[in-house]
Amino acid sequence: MHITLESDYAVRIVGCLAKERKRLEAKNISDMTCVTLRFSLKILRKLVVSGIVRSYKGVQGGYEIARDPSEISLKDVIEAVEGKYVLSKCLSDDYECNRGMSGKCRYQCVFNEISTLVEKKLEEYTFDKFI
Repeated sequence: MHITLESDYAVRIVGCLAKERKRLEAKNISDMTCVTLRFSLKILRKLVVSGIVRSYKGVQGGYEIARDPSEISLKDVIEAVEGKYVLSKCLSDDYECNRGMSGKCRYQCVFNEISTLVEKKLEEYTFDKFI
């Protein structure tokens, strides 16, 4: 099991902005994180929508961290690009079990417990710990 490449890159981008603590152009962010410019822009849009990053247009435009790094957790960043974390798709609200099970099965209960533990751990790690 692993996080997606998009989540990995989002963590790098937020880490870069948290460390620099100044406005950076997307090209600079791309170069500093080794993430292609196109993918960086896609991720930055999601981070802006989630309120983790602030964007500025124009000649002095660019991106900067929107909150103090101590207020941004790994969970915040991963959920900004992936949506709510769940270990198994059977935990999603819109999932219908195709095994004819009604209610929660014994696996779903265990997957839910593990997902909760992972979420809590991701919340513990904030970006002030990485800079």
